[in-house]
Amino acid sequence: MSSWNSTALEIVYQVFGWTAFVSWSISFYPQVILNFRRKSVVGLNFDFVVLNLTKHSSYLIYNAVLYFSSAVQRQYREKYGVGQMIPVAANDVAFSIHAVILTAFTLFQIVIYERGTQKISKISIGIVSAAWLSAAACVIIALPSHSWLWLISVFNCHGDFLNFFIRYLLCLLHSSTIQVVMTVIKYVPQAVMNFRRKSTDGFSIGNILLDLCGGLANYAQMMVQSIDQGSWVNFYGNIGKLLLSLVSVFFDLVFICQHYLLYPGKKAGKCPKLDKESTEPLIKSSDHPESENVYDV
Repeated sequence: MSSWNSTALEIVYQVFGWTAFVSWSISFYPQVILNFRRKSVVGLNFDFVVLNLTKHSSYLIYNAVLYFSSAVQRQYREKYGVGQMIPVAANDVAFSIHAVILTAFTLFQIVIYERGTQKISKISIGIVSAAWLSAAACVIIALPSHSWLWLISVFNCHGDFLNFFIRYLLCLLHSSTIQVVMTVIKYVPQAVMNFRRKSTDGFSIGNILLDLCGGLANYAQMMVQSIDQGSWVNFYGNIGKLLLSLVSVFFDLVFICQHYLLYPGKKAGKCPKLDKESTEPLIKSSDHPESENVYDV
């Protein structure tokens, strides 16, 4: 069992880890509170929330399995070395659980509050369906050989070239990779929606500022562990966590630029009154021509 070489670095590691947890966890509340005060979700992109729920759900599976499963931990050490520490901490698991609950609650707010003419797009539904179907296919492939580490890591495929190729293609949308892919995809609808409206009204910037703080703390936590262990395995052995931090920081900076530099103080106008469209189910067979959803087809 691996251990820390420096008690001081272990303390710093824990501080950064729980700083990321607190920042990321609190980041969900500004949007929830804003929705509650306005009794409206106009300005919040629904695809952003749906894709976010898929992303956090897959991240929870990845973190929980790697943190609690002795079988997966054994396979991890067989691949990266017996002395290597597991790159998932308790704060990662705690954050994932909290994130799934709060994102699901935000989705509930979309159902009960004024939403104008926006709906969840067909493309968003298709992306989420493809992600979970791919994950299910990977589970079936992993069962016979008990390749649990492969199942939660896109960068750990074995076998001959054909098996490697097939597994790699299927692996692109499973477990840790789902949360990275969803992180990239989920931000695009909101960023484009802000651009089209020339406003960030209805989208909480507090969420973004806290998310940025969490992303930087998460990256710093990984750095501290690598310095203590004298190895960079913590990065390439947990590429999902690394990419998550980098992608989140990039899009956080985009939203900050939109809010403070491009569209400061601009409002998109009063929220439309509740109409027949607003009380209909979000997922329908036909799309409204005036939908603000970026992914509508």
